[in-house]
Amino acid sequence: MLSKRQQTISFEKTYAEIFTFDNGTEVKEFHVMIHVKDPHHTFHEQLEAVLETYADLRTHYLDNAEAVFKRYFLSDSANQQDEVFVADASECAKSVIQQPPLDGTKICLWAYMQTAVLTRILPSGLYETRHGAYRHLWNGSSHNLAANSEYQTRLLLNEYVMQLLEEGCKLSENCIRTWFFVNDVDLNYGGVVRARNNVFFTQDMTPNTHFIASTGIGGRQADTNVLAQMDNYAIDGISKDQIHFLYAQTHLNRTSDYGVSFERGTYVDYADRRHVFISGTASINNKGQIMYPGDIRKQTHRMWENVEMLLKEADCTYDEVGEMVVYLRDIADYQVVKELYEERFGGKPLVIVNAPVCRSGWLVEMECMAVKEISGNSFAPF
Repeated sequence: MLSKRQQTISFEKTYAEIFTFDNGTEVKEFHVMIHVKDPHHTFHEQLEAVLETYADLRTHYLDNAEAVFKRYFLSDSANQQDEVFVADASECAKSVIQQPPLDGTKICLWAYMQTAVLTRILPSGLYETRHGAYRHLWNGSSHNLAANSEYQTRLLLNEYVMQLLEEGCKLSENCIRTWFFVNDVDLNYGGVVRARNNVFFTQDMTPNTHFIASTGIGGRQADTNVLAQMDNYAIDGISKDQIHFLYAQTHLNRTSDYGVSFERGTYVDYADRRHVFISGTASINNKGQIMYPGDIRKQTHRMWENVEMLLKEADCTYDEVGEMVVYLRDIADYQVVKELYEERFGGKPLVIVNAPVCRSGWLVEMECMAVKEISGNSFAPF
């Protein structure tokens, strides 16, 4: 019997928002968002509290589930990033990025966790999560120091193509989701777009075939010369019949209409569940125009409506959403957006961070993942 629930657990120095998906099979899934309560503590103290909470949750609440992917949201990567990598030695893909949590703390952790899976790092540098017929290949914090954002992104993608090839996979057939974090997004996003368009074309991905669900957003590493960081997720053992793309054409246009190459969303079907990946989504209409310029409340509501329509296309609702990441350009909008989310989605694993969207007129953007129980197809179970 399906068990799907969200709960908030309070600890002395932190609190954790948890989404659980349990359909009675071996693999339970958890999305966990760990927040610090008191912003007055040092970064070391806050990081220590987050890691202690994570260990406690894993042992006492999450059936010793394994982390398959983690993202640390930091307030000051130059002074914090190295300590995170030293302190967290878990064998999973880790994304560490400066996108300050807007509750005033220095750190927030999102962890995606599963039971009954085996995890390891591969010689290719990708992190493998294995169960049944599938190998789930995750990667985080990839970067290089090429001359500009276009060259850095091209090198990132070309290296990723080679990593996938080493695992018997292809970018066009196996990659499900990417994230691009762009240092000074207003200046450097154009280079990311040009490189992605170019590499995708060489990999037989065009507006007439398909792209990949993605988020392109402001964010930076400790080294200011890193202009683009990439995180990614691919699946070995998947067939093209299991992968579906989301468009919501009554509300959104194709990204290729304005020269960008990503899908609005993607869902993947297994015998026992459906995974839905919603790309970074903002207040836009089906002509590619920004809706409600300058109005954070109306932009938030239109963004929710757009995401809702993408989820509906995957036969899902917000009830199936396991986590949300919300990006704000202007920190002064935090209190308004926080109250809106609390009213509608209270208790959902959620973080609101300071990260400018790729078009300056967009004040807010969100991404999310969802999971839904399904049956009746011939695919292998998750």
